[in-house]
Amino acid sequence: MTFFEELNDENISGVAYKNMQLKKNAISYLCNNGNCTIADLCKELSLSTPKVTNLVSELIGDGLVRDLGKVESTGGRKPNLYGMIADSVFFLGVDVKQSHINIGLTDLQKNLRETRHNIPYVLSNAQNSLDELIRLIRDFIKSSSVSKEKILGLGINLSGRINYSTGYSYSFFHFNEEPLSKTVENELGIKTFLENDSRAMAFGEFNSGVVKEEKNVIFLNMDYGLGMGVMINSQLYYGKSGFAGEFGHIPIFDNEIICNCGKKGCLETEASGWALTRMFKEKVKAGSSTGIFNNENIKTDKIEDIQMQDILEAAQNDDVLAIDLIARVGEKLGRGIALLINIFNPELVILGGSLSTTGEYIRLPIKSAINKYSLSLVSGDTQLKVSGLGEQAGIIGACLLVRNRLLNLK
Repeated sequence: MTFFEELNDENISGVAYKNMQLKKNAISYLCNNGNCTIADLCKELSLSTPKVTNLVSELIGDGLVRDLGKVESTGGRKPNLYGMIADSVFFLGVDVKQSHINIGLTDLQKNLRETRHNIPYVLSNAQNSLDELIRLIRDFIKSSSVSKEKILGLGINLSGRINYSTGYSYSFFHFNEEPLSKTVENELGIKTFLENDSRAMAFGEFNSGVVKEEKNVIFLNMDYGLGMGVMINSQLYYGKSGFAGEFGHIPIFDNEIICNCGKKGCLETEASGWALTRMFKEKVKAGSSTGIFNNENIKTDKIEDIQMQDILEAAQNDDVLAIDLIARVGEKLGRGIALLINIFNPELVILGGSLSTTGEYIRLPIKSAINKYSLSLVSGDTQLKVSGLGEQAGIIGACLLVRNRLLNLK
């Protein structure tokens, strides 16, 4: 039985299971430390030379490891050096947005190899929406230059409440008794993991984005809704039930606006993409002027059909109403972020998601509000940066989380 077959065998036990775990540990060491010798692995795994030699031989046979030849030595017999084969396996990440999805593949060494962005899709809590998502993933796999047999795992990011450890989604596609991850896995034949979209984006940014040496970081996904990923001591924080990071549902306002969660006063009701879109439509209906319909990229002339992305694009084209409302949203977001800074005292706050693409239009009012509402002794030690990965963050995060969970990587 190959390593791939062992990995997908839910009934594996005994000696076979122990051997698979040793292989995972060897792969983890090679991925994290680079090329090594048999002696290096013996020391790391606390195993004998014959046992490690056999493990490495099996991994070579599985197509995961290659013999790189003799390494330079100061004396005595020169040992062989071994390294991972980057394109031996791949990990598929699917980042689901409200009106589109992004899909990508990374190899064993975390390199992003193929991507497709802005694939049209409408997210709704309905069976036909789930069926369409599965179809789009299947089509991507078919059109990819990577054979399905080489795709070791699939990660899907969804908004709302996700329990990654059980594979259940409580906000979307909670139709059956079995976990959503298992439903998708049965349809596609690939080991599947679910993750909250904001947390996956955060993980991508922590590993491949603007985070350098920082160990305590907050990532904010400012999209239609508001999500958050938190890194404490270099570890992604989940909370007791796996639902940590519901930034948008901090009850910060005294208003009568009902949030998507069913409650009133949430930050999301006045400082999110949903809020921006609602306020923009209200202003135009009340007589405020806008040049949004003069943009040839806007596919509608009805204010009811305007989407958040249309407003963001209008701001980039100097639409005064769009810019003014984004600033208002930014000020209120800054108030919420000041609260987070006072609580967590992070080294870095990263602004991500669609609203972050407006650059200084939203960053400056956020920064001003942070200065106004946070404790200066605390916020003075906190950097504020815009995401370095943008739309790639969710794809990369999904792929890396699957990679780490399947192979016990840190």
